[in-house]
Amino acid sequence: MKKPGYTRHTILIAAILVLICTDMNGQSNWEIGGRFGNTWGLDITIPFAAPRLHPVVYFGNDVVVGTYFDWLFDLEGDPYGLKFYPGVGPELHFGNNLDIAAAGNFGVEYSFGFPLTIAFDWRPRLMLTDQFDFNGKNWGISARLRIGEGVRFVRSK
Repeated sequence: MKKPGYTRHTILIAAILVLICTDMNGQSNWEIGGRFGNTWGLDITIPFAAPRLHPVVYFGNDVVVGTYFDWLFDLEGDPYGLKFYPGVGPELHFGNNLDIAAAGNFGVEYSFGFPLTIAFDWRPRLMLTDQFDFNGKNWGISARLRIGEGVRFVRSK
């Protein structure tokens, strides 16, 4: 019996995510860019009132599709544009087997006066389908371009 292709599953999940996200109202801006570190991938943020949706696709030994729900906080006395975000969400790991993980997303980001945001974050995860294996080595730096109506940075409330 032939096993289903993981590439088809990845494309299907990405397509569903895009269809769900394009029908949302009240978005101030989207950000899309790359994340580089222990893993590299496509990093997207979609702001809500709270929390924001933060989907990511990692490429490496496995293809990983994750979506985090981040809460943004301005730091007291911070430079304009500096924010801290804790978050949490699921990850699907497509390798030899389909594995599911619960992950955190903790970072700091700076939004420039032009359409660029840079971020430094840590994304630890607990594999739920692979003997409860914990991995705390996922550090990264992201650079994202703001697109849409809100290319100007607006301080969160």
